[in-house]
Amino acid sequence: MSEFVSSLHEVFERFGRIEAKRMFGGHGIFHEGRMIGLVVAETLYLKTDAENVAHFDLLALPHFEYLRAGKMMQTSYRQAPADVFEDREEAASWGRLAWEAAMRSGHAPKAAKTTKAAKATKATRTAQAAKTTKAPRKAATR
Repeated sequence: MSEFVSSLHEVFERFGRIEAKRMFGGHGIFHEGRMIGLVVAETLYLKTDAENVAHFDLLALPHFEYLRAGKMMQTSYRQAPADVFEDREEAASWGRLAWEAAMRSGHAPKAAKTTKAAKATKATRTAQAAKTTKAPRKAATR
C-alpha cells in the first residue's frame, strides 16, 4: 500500500474508520462496507450522485475517467478538493457527502466471508436439526 493511501486513515479520522482495498489498479476506499472513494495514481476521488454533485461542480473537480474499448468512460467519482488534506473537519464533511451518496446508490455492502468456525457451527446446527426432525411414517403394507 502506498504512503498516500496509508495516510488517508489520518485524513478521515474525524469522519470515521476507513478501509483501503486494492482494486482497479488502485485502491477502493470503504466506510462501513460501502465504497466512498477511489485512489488511482495517488489521486483521491470521492463518490458523487445527483444530490451531492453540486459541491464538486462548484469547485470544477474532475471526474475519474478511464479508457474502455477506445472510448473515455466517466465515473461517479470526482477528485477530492485539496482542502480535504489540509483540514480534518473538511475531510469529514467531504467523506460524509461521499458516504451518503454511496448509501443512496442502493448497493449493499458485501457480506463477510464465511469462516471455518461459522461453517462448522452451521454444520452442527444442521446435524442437530436432522436428529430432532421426525422421520415420515412408512405407509402400512397390506
